[in-house]
Amino acid sequence: MKLLILLYFTTITLLSFTLFQDQDTALKASMERGKDIYNDFCVNCHMSNGEGVSGTFPPLANSDFLLQKREESIRGIKYGQQGYILVNGKAYDNIMPPMGLEDEEIADAMNYILNSWGNKSDSIVTPEEVTMNIME
Repeated sequence: MKLLILLYFTTITLLSFTLFQDQDTALKASMERGKDIYNDFCVNCHMSNGEGVSGTFPPLANSDFLLQKREESIRGIKYGQQGYILVNGKAYDNIMPPMGLEDEEIADAMNYILNSWGNKSDSIVTPEEVTMNIME
């Protein structure tokens, strides 16, 4: 019986490790693609360090808005955003045009942003999440 229990927990541990490793590999690949997208579409306003321009373009670095409002952030990239938002205690009221990106590109950009400059997300953004999010 002890051998069976040990075998069970060993199997579960190995499966968990494999799943986490696959997710980690997928996240790294997505972030690499996302960095290129960020540099092509986002860097002019949000800067290479993600700090934005105070009072004009909100920071993405250490951004409470991104981590607390994941769905709104995805919609902002997909459809653009305008109006008042509060980021790290500072008000921003500007217009961000839609970027014209595909759902996979949005997921990649979000994964890069959500895991750069002091941000850390516990879950990977997938193209399916982007699609589901924008349909609501």
